[in-house]
Amino acid sequence: MNKSIETQVLVIGGGVTGTGIARDLSLRGLECTLIDKSDLNAGASGGNHGLLHSGARYVYSDPKAAIECKNELEILKKNAGHCIEDTGGLFIAVKGDDETYIADFPGYCKKSGVYCKKIDLALAKEMEPGLSNDVIAAYQVNDASVNPFKLSIENMNDAVLRGGQYLSFSEVIGFRLKDNSIEYATVMNKNNGETFHIKARTYVNASGAWAGTVAAMAGITIKMVLSKGTLLVTSKRMTKRVINRLRKPSDGDILVPGGVVSILGTTSVRVESPDNIYPTINEVDQIISQGEKMVPEIKTCRYIRAYSGARPLVSAGNDEDDRAVSRGFTLKDHTDDKVDNFITITGGKLSTYRLMAEKTSDMVAWKHSIFSKCLTKEIPLPSSKSGEWSEPGVQINEPFKSKTVSDPILCECEMVPQKAIDTIINSIKQAGGKPDLKSIALRSRIGKGPCQGAFCSLRIFSHMYDNNVIHDYSDINDLKLFLNERWKGEQSLLWDQALVQSSLKEMIHSGLFGLELIKK
Repeated sequence: MNKSIETQVLVIGGGVTGTGIARDLSLRGLECTLIDKSDLNAGASGGNHGLLHSGARYVYSDPKAAIECKNELEILKKNAGHCIEDTGGLFIAVKGDDETYIADFPGYCKKSGVYCKKIDLALAKEMEPGLSNDVIAAYQVNDASVNPFKLSIENMNDAVLRGGQYLSFSEVIGFRLKDNSIEYATVMNKNNGETFHIKARTYVNASGAWAGTVAAMAGITIKMVLSKGTLLVTSKRMTKRVINRLRKPSDGDILVPGGVVSILGTTSVRVESPDNIYPTINEVDQIISQGEKMVPEIKTCRYIRAYSGARPLVSAGNDEDDRAVSRGFTLKDHTDDKVDNFITITGGKLSTYRLMAEKTSDMVAWKHSIFSKCLTKEIPLPSSKSGEWSEPGVQINEPFKSKTVSDPILCECEMVPQKAIDTIINSIKQAGGKPDLKSIALRSRIGKGPCQGAFCSLRIFSHMYDNNVIHDYSDINDLKLFLNERWKGEQSLLWDQALVQSSLKEMIHSGLFGLELIKK
């Protein structure tokens, strides 16, 4: 044990909710430290659709969540517009869908105050030519696409500018309890194995799917329902708008455009742990077979990768159907559990992260006898340099030749230049983290294009070595970990061009360079 940190509030979890809380608290004048056992958006916040819900998906199954989504949509479009593409959306039904649900849909939307407008089928086809000829009903809604990586980065950057602190790869391994309070948290630096204490007045558990694990360290039981959702990334943008299937929520019924690609999903599979989840072939087949009923090209298009995230749902009883568990959030003051300075926030949705942060920060502020109002509704989220490279399809503004002479492109698929990598590396260092390919990928688009890291991994790794960011032979394990992470998303959809691309990558890294033979 070689150091101790003191802060007013310790937030555990670097997803969009945790970073939102850090910003909200900093705007209220509270000193806040945020830690994550991995890095920003390494959990569910980095494994979702990127869909900013209008609320229409939940008007039947969860009206309260629908209203929350609708209200937050308007606030985020106004205050975080640089993280959002205001695509609009369509709910479409196809032959064989439940006609009673279709007929009742406008009424459900009206009850929740969610905008929907029935449109002529010919107009729907004109708006989205890729729609199936089997469409029997279409409604226009206010859905949008949001970049969750950029959202978290910008929230954390603003919190740090206002006096907050972020520590990556810092895992809570225990709490010291005394007199019905947490005296300090014991934290392990996962880069070097060293442990240290963080002493705070209030501790906020915003660890998402790991909320039950963190709470258990304080002797508290939270009954989590963990639902794995798998999504597929297409190699091109399939539609201009978000396309939803007009039926009760099910598999493969949402297509979300994000920059130059589209994301198709999702599934709902109960899992015991959020660690080491990955897409399966059966899930991929199910998503495509359902998605093609909305947009037929989904059956034959090229897919870049698949990925999975664990939804952190909280059980209220005997929940057999994960989709029936509320998408609302759970905020709990653990005073009733005899831990007076510990709060848990979990559940909810990406779309309602700001509201979750507001309600949590209200509770924290009350404990600190601070009665200032939430300012995230009014003060726009600033844009920062380190957040811009998380956005798909960022364009180089200067002429290509003159730009690349002094600033070579290291990731050609996503056009990420050397200076962007250097900016991200500096940002990681400032957070006390160790720059590696995986952490750079969480803050940028590297490895997310069609080649899935075949070429950019070597270029960036070499650049890091040349600039003493990595120093010795053992660091080559970072390259293996990065490529293995890419492989998790490739192995379930290896056919046609994706198989060719993956085989080429294996020939380069294993056949030519013998990477799999290199021991750490």
